[in-house]
Amino acid sequence: MTKPSGFTLIEVMIAVVIVGIIAAIGYPSYQSMLVSTNRSTAQADLMGFASAMERHYATTFSYAGAASGGSDTGAPAVFAAHSPSTEPAGKKKYTLTIHAVSADGSSYELRAVPVSGSPQAGDGTLYYFSDGRKAWDQNSDGSIGGSEYCWSC
Repeated sequence: MTKPSGFTLIEVMIAVVIVGIIAAIGYPSYQSMLVSTNRSTAQADLMGFASAMERHYATTFSYAGAASGGSDTGAPAVFAAHSPSTEPAGKKKYTLTIHAVSADGSSYELRAVPVSGSPQAGDGTLYYFSDGRKAWDQNSDGSIGGSEYCWSC
């Protein structure tokens, strides 16, 4: 009499349950890492955008007119209007805009707004100001609280 080889149904079911438990624990962590990575990419793109604004200032002595069509606010003409800027616009996670330029053209506010329907939706808007301040509206309430003036808090 030979001993049958292979797995029993119980052994296979136990293996499936173990894999399911691991997946149930790991998937949310994976999703949160994707959101965090996309946010870091948007932060890097905002810094690149700020550099483009500084190049614009160096040639025109003003931040005014850096948006598309020579406007002061809106989609930028000096940088990509989406993040990640290295990917096609159809895969964007954030929309980059020049939100405000002072009347004398000496300061600006840049924003990275999460695209609705993307994994970033509800993650909060990222801000970069010409004086070097950075902010992240973590609770997505439309205003920046005192503790939100950082990107890593």
